[in-house]
Amino acid sequence: MSSPLTSGLWHAPDLSLRWWPVFLRNFLVWRKLAIPSLIGNIAEPLMWLVAFGYGMGALVGELTVDGQKMPYLLFLASGAICMSVMNAASFEALYSAFSRMHVQKTWDGIMNAPVTLDNVVLAEMLWATFTATAILGVILALSISHSPKLIIVWGVLVLVGMMFSSIALIFNALAPGYDFFTYYFTLVLTPMMFLSGVFFPREQLPWVVRVATEWLPLTTAVELVRPLFMDQWPAHPLRLGLVLLATTVLAYWVALALTRRRFRA
Repeated sequence: MSSPLTSGLWHAPDLSLRWWPVFLRNFLVWRKLAIPSLIGNIAEPLMWLVAFGYGMGALVGELTVDGQKMPYLLFLASGAICMSVMNAASFEALYSAFSRMHVQKTWDGIMNAPVTLDNVVLAEMLWATFTATAILGVILALSISHSPKLIIVWGVLVLVGMMFSSIALIFNALAPGYDFFTYYFTLVLTPMMFLSGVFFPREQLPWVVRVATEWLPLTTAVELVRPLFMDQWPAHPLRLGLVLLATTVLAYWVALALTRRRFRA
C-alpha cells in the first residue's frame, strides 16, 4: 500500500496552457540580463570553434566520416553546437531552476495562483531550451555551413535542449544544494562531451567504449545534426528522432515525479 506522501507521484502530467505565464515570467526576468546571458551562451561555442576548429583544423585538414571527407571545422561545428545546447540547457535547468525552486521560493509563490507544479516544471523545461536559437546564430554568422537543412537543425536543437533540460531537472529535484550539481557536470556531462563524437569520430574509440557511447543522449543528437550540416539526411532520422523524443518524455516524467515528492516532503 502506498503512503500519502508517495501516492500519485507517477500519475500522468496534469498539463494546460498555464505553463505559458511561468515561461513569460522567466523571460521578463531574463530580459534584464539578456546581453550578458547571450554573450555567455555565444562565447562558449565560439571559443570551441576558434580554438579547435580553426587552430586544430589547420593541422587536421579533413576527416573521413562514414566514407566521406569533410573539413574538420565543419565536423567540429556540427558536434559543438549540440554540446553547447546540452551545457546551456543543463545550466539553466540546474542552477537557475534550483534558485527559483529552493532558494528564492519562486515556485511556491507561483503555485499560490491556479498553476500546478506540473505546469511549472514544464515551463522550466521549455525555458531552458531558449538558448538554442542564439547558439545556432553563431554557426550562421561564421558561414561554416550553407546547408538549407539548417532550418531543420534548429528544430532538432530545440528537442535536444528539451531532452537535456529534462534530465537536468531530475538532478534539480534531488539536489540538497548547489554543490550537488558538480557531480552531474563531472560524471555525466563531461564524459558525454568527449565520447559522443564531438571532437573526433567515435570510430577511433575502443570497440567496447564505442558500443557504450551509442547509448549516450549526446551521441544521438550529433548523429542527427552532423549530416544536416553536410546538406545530407541522417541514416536513420526516424529512429534517432524517436529516441530523442522518448528520452525527453521519460526524463520529464521522472523529473516531475521526483519534484512532486520533494514538494510533498
